[in-house]
Amino acid sequence: MSETEFLEAVKNNQGIIYKLVGLYATDGEERKDLYQEVLLQAWRSWSSFRGDAKFSTWLYRICLNTILTQKRKVNRIDYLDSLEPVAHLATDTTQHKKEEIDRLRNAIRTLPETDRALISMHLDGYENAEIADVLGITVNHVAVKLHRCKQQLANLLKQ
Repeated sequence: MSETEFLEAVKNNQGIIYKLVGLYATDGEERKDLYQEVLLQAWRSWSSFRGDAKFSTWLYRICLNTILTQKRKVNRIDYLDSLEPVAHLATDTTQHKKEEIDRLRNAIRTLPETDRALISMHLDGYENAEIADVLGITVNHVAVKLHRCKQQLANLLKQ
């Protein structure tokens, strides 16, 4: 597996990294640092990528593990009232849609770390079995947690 293949695969899936880093990082510098750390960890693990799962699923796991490890090192999580918009989410949307995306993103940021990962993967179209594999929980547990997350987000968005 070559460096070119790695770079191409990351380029095609960089939205995953941007989105997850944006959900867990509190400011621009922290986002940059986490992004760099995710790329470093993905590169270090590249030789172990067997292709059993989709590259995007593998990258999700690397990204989440890296982010959660880094967050534990800092041992604190700060929440901001707003986040800088992610470029690929903000293109070709009306102001109303941008505001709705920001509201949803802010609501997701209030969830516990694993719930953020779970809902993020769900919104990206991953099946419960893939989410279970990445998070290391049962498919049944994913369904239960997903239901609770949706209820919690619905309540937060009503406010």
